[in-house]
Amino acid sequence: MEFLLTEMTWWHWVAIALVLFGIEMMTGTFDLLMISIAAVGTALFAGLAPDGVAGWQGQLVVFGIAAIILVAGGRMFLSRRGPPPEHPTLNKRMAGLVGQHGQATRDFTAGSGQVKIGDTVWGAEAVPGELPILAGDTIIVSDTSSNMAIVRKA
Repeated sequence: MEFLLTEMTWWHWVAIALVLFGIEMMTGTFDLLMISIAAVGTALFAGLAPDGVAGWQGQLVVFGIAAIILVAGGRMFLSRRGPPPEHPTLNKRMAGLVGQHGQATRDFTAGSGQVKIGDTVWGAEAVPGELPILAGDTIIVSDTSSNMAIVRKA
Protein backbone atom coordinates (compact mmCIF):
# COMPACT_ATOMS: atom_id res chain seq x y z
CA MET A 1 0.00 0.00 0.00
CA GLU A 2 2.82 2.38 0.85
CA PHE A 3 4.30 1.76 -2.60
CA LEU A 4 1.12 3.12 -4.21
CA LEU A 5 1.14 6.18 -1.98
CA THR A 6 4.80 7.00 -2.59
CA GLU A 7 4.14 7.11 -6.33
CA MET A 8 1.34 9.72 -6.02
CA THR A 9 1.93 12.70 -8.30
CA TRP A 10 -0.15 15.75 -9.06
CA TRP A 11 -1.65 13.90 -12.06
CA HIS A 12 -3.15 11.31 -9.71
CA TRP A 13 -4.85 14.06 -7.71
CA VAL A 14 -6.26 15.61 -10.89
CA ALA A 15 -7.64 12.21 -11.89
CA ILE A 16 -9.19 11.74 -8.43
CA ALA A 17 -10.72 15.23 -8.68
CA LEU A 18 -12.24 14.47 -12.08
CA VAL A 19 -13.69 11.15 -10.90
CA LEU A 20 -15.20 12.80 -7.81
CA PHE A 21 -16.57 15.64 -9.93
CA GLY A 22 -18.17 13.12 -12.31
CA ILE A 23 -19.81 11.29 -9.42
CA GLU A 24 -20.98 14.63 -8.02
CA MET A 25 -22.69 15.44 -11.31
CA MET A 26 -24.73 12.25 -10.90
CA THR A 27 -25.65 12.77 -7.23
CA GLY A 28 -25.92 16.53 -6.70
CA THR A 29 -24.98 16.51 -3.00
CA PHE A 30 -22.26 19.22 -3.17
CA ASP A 31 -20.14 17.25 -0.67
CA LEU A 32 -18.23 15.46 -3.41
CA LEU A 33 -17.78 18.77 -5.20
CA MET A 34 -16.01 20.14 -2.15
CA ILE A 35 -13.84 17.03 -1.89
CA SER A 36 -13.07 17.31 -5.61
CA ILE A 37 -11.93 20.90 -5.06
CA ALA A 38 -9.75 19.65 -2.19
CA ALA A 39 -8.17 17.14 -4.59
CA VAL A 40 -7.41 19.95 -7.07
CA GLY A 41 -5.81 21.93 -4.24
CA THR A 42 -3.74 18.88 -3.32
CA ALA A 43 -2.67 18.53 -6.95
CA LEU A 44 -1.45 22.13 -6.87
CA PHE A 45 0.36 21.45 -3.59
CA ALA A 46 1.97 18.27 -4.99
CA GLY A 47 3.11 20.08 -8.12
CA LEU A 48 4.38 23.30 -6.55
CA ALA A 49 5.70 22.39 -3.08
CA PRO A 50 9.31 21.21 -2.57
CA ASP A 51 9.84 17.44 -2.65
CA GLY A 52 10.67 17.22 1.04
CA VAL A 53 7.30 18.69 2.00
CA ALA A 54 5.18 17.25 -0.82
CA GLY A 55 5.70 13.59 0.02
CA TRP A 56 2.71 11.30 0.22
CA GLN A 57 2.22 12.10 3.92
CA GLY A 58 2.12 15.84 3.22
CA GLN A 59 -0.28 15.33 0.32
CA LEU A 60 -2.68 13.30 2.48
CA VAL A 61 -2.53 15.89 5.26
CA VAL A 62 -3.24 18.75 2.82
CA PHE A 63 -6.06 16.75 1.20
CA GLY A 64 -7.63 15.78 4.54
CA ILE A 65 -7.52 19.31 5.98
CA ALA A 66 -8.79 20.90 2.75
CA ALA A 67 -11.61 18.37 2.41
CA ILE A 68 -12.78 18.86 6.01
CA ILE A 69 -12.66 22.65 5.77
CA LEU A 70 -14.43 22.76 2.40
CA VAL A 71 -17.18 20.28 3.32
CA ALA A 72 -17.85 21.99 6.68
CA GLY A 73 -17.74 25.45 5.10
CA GLY A 74 -19.97 24.41 2.22
CA ARG A 75 -22.55 22.92 4.55
CA MET A 76 -22.58 26.03 6.74
CA PHE A 77 -22.95 28.28 3.70
CA LEU A 78 -25.76 26.21 2.19
CA SER A 79 -27.61 25.84 5.50
CA ARG A 80 -27.63 29.64 5.98
CA ARG A 81 -29.12 30.17 2.57
CA GLY A 82 -32.02 27.83 3.31
CA PRO A 83 -34.13 26.13 0.70
CA PRO A 84 -34.97 28.14 -2.40
CA PRO A 85 -38.37 29.82 -2.30
CA GLU A 86 -41.06 27.80 -3.98
CA HIS A 87 -43.28 29.35 -6.61
CA PRO A 88 -46.90 29.20 -5.39
CA THR A 89 -48.08 27.17 -8.39
CA LEU A 90 -44.96 25.06 -8.99
CA ASN A 91 -46.01 21.41 -9.44
CA LYS A 92 -49.61 22.44 -8.76
CA ARG A 93 -51.01 22.45 -12.25
CA MET A 94 -54.60 22.96 -11.19
CA ALA A 95 -53.69 26.04 -9.13
CA GLY A 96 -52.08 27.50 -12.24
CA LEU A 97 -55.43 27.39 -14.03
CA VAL A 98 -57.09 29.97 -11.78
CA GLY A 99 -57.75 33.12 -13.79
CA GLN A 100 -57.27 31.40 -17.16
CA HIS A 101 -59.79 31.88 -19.96
CA GLY A 102 -61.13 28.98 -21.94
CA GLN A 103 -64.12 27.66 -23.83
CA ALA A 104 -66.82 25.19 -22.85
CA THR A 105 -66.60 22.11 -25.08
CA ARG A 106 -69.82 20.53 -23.80
CA ASP A 107 -73.05 21.81 -22.31
CA PHE A 108 -72.99 21.79 -18.51
CA THR A 109 -75.62 19.41 -17.18
CA ALA A 110 -76.25 19.09 -13.46
CA GLY A 111 -73.53 21.68 -12.88
CA SER A 112 -70.65 19.83 -14.56
CA GLY A 113 -69.17 19.71 -18.03
CA GLN A 114 -65.93 20.09 -19.95
CA VAL A 115 -63.82 23.10 -20.85
CA LYS A 116 -60.80 23.61 -23.07
CA ILE A 117 -58.08 25.78 -21.55
CA GLY A 118 -55.05 26.19 -23.77
CA ASP A 119 -54.66 22.87 -25.54
CA THR A 120 -56.08 20.69 -22.74
CA VAL A 121 -59.65 19.61 -22.04
CA TRP A 122 -60.55 19.61 -18.33
CA GLY A 123 -63.50 18.40 -16.36
CA ALA A 124 -65.27 21.38 -14.84
CA GLU A 125 -68.01 22.41 -12.48
CA ALA A 126 -69.97 25.65 -12.74
CA VAL A 127 -69.89 28.23 -9.97
CA PRO A 128 -73.30 28.09 -8.26
CA GLY A 129 -75.71 30.43 -10.03
CA GLU A 130 -73.72 30.49 -13.30
CA LEU A 131 -75.83 27.99 -15.25
CA PRO A 132 -76.50 27.59 -18.09
CA ILE A 133 -73.04 27.26 -19.61
CA LEU A 134 -73.36 25.95 -23.14
CA ALA A 135 -70.78 24.51 -25.54
CA GLY A 136 -68.83 27.37 -27.11
CA ASP A 137 -69.31 29.81 -24.21
CA THR A 138 -66.19 31.61 -23.02
CA ILE A 139 -65.35 30.82 -19.40
CA ILE A 140 -62.94 31.92 -16.68
CA VAL A 141 -61.54 29.53 -14.08
CA SER A 142 -62.36 30.96 -10.66
CA ASP A 143 -61.11 28.07 -8.50
CA THR A 144 -60.11 24.41 -8.56
CA SER A 145 -61.21 21.44 -6.56
CA SER A 146 -59.22 18.22 -6.76
CA ASN A 147 -58.81 17.75 -10.51
CA MET A 148 -61.85 19.80 -11.52
CA ALA A 149 -61.88 23.44 -12.63
CA ILE A 150 -64.57 25.62 -11.06
CA VAL A 151 -65.65 27.99 -13.85
CA ARG A 152 -67.96 30.93 -14.52
CA LYS A 153 -69.00 32.68 -17.72
CA ALA A 154 -66.62 35.35 -18.95
